[in-house]
Amino acid sequence: MEYYLYILQSIKFEKYYIGISQNPQKRLQYHNSFEKGFTSRYRPWKIVFIQLFNSKEVALKTEKRLKNWKSKLMIERVIKGEISI
Repeated sequence: MEYYLYILQSIKFEKYYIGISQNPQKRLQYHNSFEKGFTSRYRPWKIVFIQLFNSKEVALKTEKRLKNWKSKLMIERVIKGEISI
């Protein structure tokens, strides 16, 4: 089953959010309206990066690796295509 890794950027704040989903556009709507966690504090969000994976396991592994970097600079380099994931 296909999964997408996506990176959201807050339009008002200098924040990023990394997640996976089978439907990133629907997930974006959720983050911008119903989510009560981290993303609710920094609305609205926009998708700035999407990458397709052939399995949930690989998407989760990649998401975990990106989150472990804990570096805004590295995330921005991924978005710009300077680093492949």
